[in-house]
Amino acid sequence: MTKKEFRTTQLYRLKQAQFTTKKESLALTQLLLAHPTFKSAKSIGITYSGALEVETSLIIQAAWRKGKRVYLPKTLPNRQMAFIEHTAKDELVLSSFGVPEPRYEERRVNNEVDLMIVPGIGFATDSHYRIGFGGGYYDRFLAHYPGQTVALVPTAMQFATAEWQIEPFDIPIQELILA
Repeated sequence: MTKKEFRTTQLYRLKQAQFTTKKESLALTQLLLAHPTFKSAKSIGITYSGALEVETSLIIQAAWRKGKRVYLPKTLPNRQMAFIEHTAKDELVLSSFGVPEPRYEERRVNNEVDLMIVPGIGFATDSHYRIGFGGGYYDRFLAHYPGQTVALVPTAMQFATAEWQIEPFDIPIQELILA
């Protein structure tokens, strides 16, 4: 199945499973917060979640309480992104995708955070490949990212093998935390 076909089908499935995904969010958050990689990370990269994704605001708040630095993606021209430090005082703006993101400030960029929590709409549990909303922002970023990657995967996003086309530029996630 092409990525475009898979995305269309999967987004429909996720809308149907939205209640289950939200129920599983708390369990996935607890698993992440107890994970050794999260505990040892001094900085995390994460995005504020959309309606069909695992809720991330609790993770962000927990990271701040534990003294971790939190970085959010800022989309840039040419389908690039940078991770900008985010504090509770910061005012966020909506990106063209409707996702809250920080204003760009070069001095606050850190593209080498300790742990990157990667979003997606589907994850292959055998190979750890993911498919996102399209655009390739995360694959471009992860191609040069030296740190640890993890994804929180509710049941509706789990696939034994990739049901979408894997491309040479797709980057697998190092660890999947499954609901």
